[in-house]
Amino acid sequence: MSGILSMAAFALASSISPGPVNLVALGAGARYGLGPSMQHVTGATLGFTLLLLLTGLGLYELMRQWPQLTDAVRWAGIAFLFFMAYKLVSDDGTLDAGGPAQSPSFMYGAAMQWLNPKAWLAALAGMGAYAIDGNRMLVWQFTAIYFVICYGSIACWALAGSMLRKYLHEPRHVRLLNRLMAAFIAVSAAGLLAA
Repeated sequence: MSGILSMAAFALASSISPGPVNLVALGAGARYGLGPSMQHVTGATLGFTLLLLLTGLGLYELMRQWPQLTDAVRWAGIAFLFFMAYKLVSDDGTLDAGGPAQSPSFMYGAAMQWLNPKAWLAALAGMGAYAIDGNRMLVWQFTAIYFVICYGSIACWALAGSMLRKYLHEPRHVRLLNRLMAAFIAVSAAGLLAA
C-alpha cells in the first residue's frame, strides 16, 4: 500500500505544479469556460499517460541509446514554449463571447505533452523511481494512478481559470493574465536553455 501512496504523491506533485500544460488549461478555462476546456484536459492527460506508459515499456532505453533523440525533444520543447509565450503576449485580449468557442483541442493538449520538457522529466523520473526494472505490472499500475491524478490536476487548473472568467470582461485584464502566463512559460524555457 505504501508503494501506491508514494506513486500517487509523486503523480500529484508532478501534475498539480505549474507548467505549460496547466497554464494553458488555466487560460482556456478563463477564456472559454470549464466545459470547452475539458477537451484540452482530456487530451493532455491521455497524451501524458501514453508518454509515461511508453517510457516504462522501453522508450527510456531508446532515449539512452540515442542521446541525439533526447536533444531533439529538448530543443523542440524549448522552441514550443517560446512559441506559446509569443502567442500569449501577442493576443489582443478580446473575449469573443458571441462567437464559437475555439478552446485548445484534444489533439493540442495531447501534442503539448510530447513537446513539454516537464512531462518528459516527470515520465523519466517517475518510471525511473517506480518501475526501473521493467516490471510491467508496476508500469501499468503507475500509469493508471497517474492518469487519475493527472486528469484531476489539470482539470483543477481549468476550473480555476473558469472562476477567473468573471473578472476578465475587459481586454486589458485578459492581456495581463496572458502576459503573466507568457512570462512563466518563457522563464521555464529560459531555464531549460541554461541547463
